[in-house]
Amino acid sequence: MAIKTDPVQYALDQVSELAALPEITMKIIQVVEDPESTARDLHEIVCNDPSLSSRLLRVVNSAFFGLPGQIGSIERAIVLLGLNAVKNIAIAASLGQLFKKGKLTDSHSLKDLWTYSVGVAAVSRQLTGRLALALQEEAFLAGLIHDLGLVIGAQAFPDELGQVIERAEAGEDFEQLENELIGCTHGQLGQALAAKWKFPRGLQIVLGYHHKIDNLSQENRLLPVIVYIADVLCCHNKIGFYLTAENQPLDDLLLESVGLSESGFESVQEQLPEQIETAEAILMG
Repeated sequence: MAIKTDPVQYALDQVSELAALPEITMKIIQVVEDPESTARDLHEIVCNDPSLSSRLLRVVNSAFFGLPGQIGSIERAIVLLGLNAVKNIAIAASLGQLFKKGKLTDSHSLKDLWTYSVGVAAVSRQLTGRLALALQEEAFLAGLIHDLGLVIGAQAFPDELGQVIERAEAGEDFEQLENELIGCTHGQLGQALAAKWKFPRGLQIVLGYHHKIDNLSQENRLLPVIVYIADVLCCHNKIGFYLTAENQPLDDLLLESVGLSESGFESVQEQLPEQIETAEAILMG
């Protein structure tokens, strides 16, 4: 198939089911983005969704958050987790369904991509926590959705993406292959979908530039660099679907640019399997 004149718009037009978040998730995003919103506003929305309510209680009581005692009420859970964390759980709960079945190609399932995405999310959150940055939940969500464009690509360009993956497995660069065979990258596809969903601009930038961090201004670099480090770490450790950043470098200068020491990075790497297992249990449970 010839490359489309506007492959990004073509892809969005082809995936109408994917390009619409559940109504309750959209409501939660709107509430969280409203600076005048309170925990009570969010409580009213969440309590109308039993599945989301039970997920919230499971998350707030999990080892992932490490809070003392058992939390039994939704209102208390929202207060303890914060508005942003609840937004992230809602989006994760919605998107997780997209990865439970289906395939990227004949040899790679969406579950492989989900495992990898959860790994990047867990490492991104761990990195921000280690660096004492007030971005842990935003980093988790950014890592989880950073390769959402691959899901769109699998639906809109299944044959072309299959060729990209086949040649990437032989050692060629993933993004160069996407540009050659599809006419755009999974980053561009993901950024366009995030804009359609009216995600915060910071998340849109992560989706579009997590492989192109050198193209970003200093003020926009921090979260994309965090996700880049997590992305490359998971790819180098062959977590799930690991081809997208397998050939990308990870050097000391980049780690130092966000204040991460070599010993700190090694500690994150050692805890990778445990972090993924914990995060996956929460998101898919």
